[in-house]
Amino acid sequence: QEQLVESGGGLVQAGGSLGLSCAASGRIFSITSMGWYRQAPGKQRELVATITSGGNTNYADSVKGRFTISRDNAKNTVYLQMKSLKAEDTAVYYCNAHIIPVYALGYTEYEFWGQGTQVTVSS
Repeated sequence: QEQLVESGGGLVQAGGSLGLSCAASGRIFSITSMGWYRQAPGKQRELVATITSGGNTNYADSVKGRFTISRDNAKNTVYLQMKSLKAEDTAVYYCNAHIIPVYALGYTEYEFWGQGTQVTVSS
């Protein structure tokens, strides 16, 4: 079974930096897009950043210039480097990936989510 495992969350002071990583495992043929989403208490899950296999990136306006997404295709891993963190960045961060398993017919993509990792920014 394909799965995403996140690491790197924690507590940081406002203005600080934190890095997240997410590794995909399983019977993977390829991964198209990977990304990070977040959900704060009482709010809907929202996009933070995505990156394609070719390296094209997309960011939420609220994190542009502060967060950087990257990926290592050989390791099936996506990273999120966060700097100049604000209290409003506090949320559970979820990794997301669109994976084509080796058993997929017609190169069908399946969407997978990580278990989430807590990021807390103290002001």
